[in-house]
Amino acid sequence: MIEKIKKLIPRKIFKILQPPYHFLLSWSAALVYRFPSRRLIIIGVTGTAGKTSTAYLIAKMLNAAGYRTGFTSTAVFSDGNKEWLNDKKMTMPGRLFIQKLLARMVKNQCRYAIVETTSEGIKQFRHRFINYDILVFTGLYPEHLESHGSFEKYRAAKGRLFAHLKNGATKYINEAHQVCQPRSELKKLDFKRVLKTTIINGDDAEADYFLNFWSETKLVYSFSTDVSADFFIKKMNSEALIKDFSLVTGRDIQTNAQGTTFTVADQVINLKLLGDFNAVNALAAYAVGLNQNLTPAKIKVGLETVKGLAGKLELIDAGQNFTAIVDYSFEPRALEKLYKIVELIPHRRIIHLLGSAGGGRDKARRPVLGRLAAEKADLVIITNEDPYDEDPAVIINEVAAGAEMAGKELNKDLFKVLDRREAIKKALTLAADDDLLLFTGKGAEQAICLANGRKIPWDEREEVKKAIVDKMCVDKT
Repeated sequence: MIEKIKKLIPRKIFKILQPPYHFLLSWSAALVYRFPSRRLIIIGVTGTAGKTSTAYLIAKMLNAAGYRTGFTSTAVFSDGNKEWLNDKKMTMPGRLFIQKLLARMVKNQCRYAIVETTSEGIKQFRHRFINYDILVFTGLYPEHLESHGSFEKYRAAKGRLFAHLKNGATKYINEAHQVCQPRSELKKLDFKRVLKTTIINGDDAEADYFLNFWSETKLVYSFSTDVSADFFIKKMNSEALIKDFSLVTGRDIQTNAQGTTFTVADQVINLKLLGDFNAVNALAAYAVGLNQNLTPAKIKVGLETVKGLAGKLELIDAGQNFTAIVDYSFEPRALEKLYKIVELIPHRRIIHLLGSAGGGRDKARRPVLGRLAAEKADLVIITNEDPYDEDPAVIINEVAAGAEMAGKELNKDLFKVLDRREAIKKALTLAADDDLLLFTGKGAEQAICLANGRKIPWDEREEVKKAIVDKMCVDKT
């Protein structure tokens, strides 16, 4: 009904009405579900990259420590009792969904809720009427600039989340970390006050900006060995005054084909996740654990229980004689990180299937993605991803142009296949023993998005697995 009404309103008028519309929708959703965030410890995770993995690591760490935790993320939702794949095609879903999910977490006796919070969600006031207690900043670099207008506006959108922290009512918890409602000032003495906290990636170029927002407690996590707490404290202005400041320092990141290790406070963390960037994500989770008074031993156990995340460097094994990996990476920096990991995995050739999103989403990155794939992979297949209202063939050509400029030759080591399912089959046709096949851009997403809001059900992991099984059956005949 709401979508039909929106279509009846002229575009210029709707643009003017958007801010109050989004604000009122957020308030209404919270009202309907009785402001559930007031009864949970809310951890918001934001940044350009690393949000989903960081949120998942925090959730599993808290679960392992004995605290029921729900979460919303790009890949997976959890209400504290069960997990399911994100089928909304949005990292930060609509307000009604978020508030309803938070209410389910309360009903399921969760102590914590983790909300992966995006700049687009902030623009639309989806963060409003969520009483955040802890904000984690994972890092920032240019993305969504066509939506925001500039990097400064993109950063400012993230900044509005941190400014919002001060608006949240104070919460009190008991020894079991359950949010309680003291009936008098005297009763408050029986509980612990939840301090409004910011946790910042000190190694990011934008750390100073986010350090200078108000919070009662600040933690900085860093892998730099030449910085101190005073180094960061001196960067704060008077408005950023705090009750407490801590620096959590990691060191000695080591990666191999089995996982990643790093050291913090003389404790070695053995992650089952690949990539040094996951050590950074895990250090952010470690900082949250310290802030919530978990012992280092419990934090270590929690982080080491995580074996993987749906659609994130997910190995697809159907008994084949080559390696197949499905990954969500869809922008250049993420692909660069992915290829660093791929170098650790034994392989003969790399066959990379990728595309790029339509709908005005960062068009400038399309030839860059093609160039990166061409430079790193032996064979490149460009296909459809999420065209939205654009012609998918045009998007494919723009990505392929970057690959051709990097030396790839069409129909020799570069292929354009419009249908994604057929593109997967093409990749498997080219695959031989000990090759490594990368399928990027979709991860565990549950749909391919077309024009006018249409969606085609899709699960890349299942499609790849089915195609591998079909190939193996054909090879045996």
